[in-house]
Amino acid sequence: MKLTWYGHSAFKIDIDGASILIDPFLTGNPSFPEELDVEQVAEGVTHVILTHGHDDHIGDSIEILKKTGAQLTSNFEICMWATRQGVDNISPMNTGGMVNAGPFKVALTAAVHSSSKQSDGEAIYLGNPHGVIIEVPGQKVLYHMGDTDIFSDMALINEIYRPRIGIVPIGDRFTMGGKVAALACRKFFDFDTIVPCHYGSFPIIDQTSDTFVGAMGPDSGKVSALKPGASVDF
Repeated sequence: MKLTWYGHSAFKIDIDGASILIDPFLTGNPSFPEELDVEQVAEGVTHVILTHGHDDHIGDSIEILKKTGAQLTSNFEICMWATRQGVDNISPMNTGGMVNAGPFKVALTAAVHSSSKQSDGEAIYLGNPHGVIIEVPGQKVLYHMGDTDIFSDMALINEIYRPRIGIVPIGDRFTMGGKVAALACRKFFDFDTIVPCHYGSFPIIDQTSDTFVGAMGPDSGKVSALKPGASVDF
């Protein structure tokens, strides 16, 4: 499994038989690497997963889905909205379900946030926000928390799925800040590797992972704070 971060909450997961984009906010992402473009990131993509409906997560997904024919997995409302934009390969889900996507299984977990899209000055309701579980045979389970605050049912997510790789929002204001995100990781999970996200992009959120890494204390060695465009192999 190869995990690549494109800044903010955009990730690509490459496994045997699939290339998965999560929340591909590339165009307009201040932390998206200048040397890359949407076409490069989209090359070979087979699946797109959206955690929720905010523009900084939907991003370039419609363009990528149309160009590649990749399958969209998200909540029912986002999938129905995407069909109205011309996307026809969808796999609608909702909280708690798990779907076999061939080379991997995907489940949507609860997240404490909101989910809508701005259109002509009005908010379009796009279902509940989610986190994402990725299960690949023979690989460690990955949990992308999406945008969320800490919540006690993270303990159940850990009990059910036993994730060992955590993608964790730490930027504060719209998600957990570094200290609370560290508490979530230490209290509820037994991650081997933690990749922080949702920071270092817009100026109104935290610009570094320093607070998070410091709050992880003796577990700070588990944190893999990637530079946008960088990858880590599992």
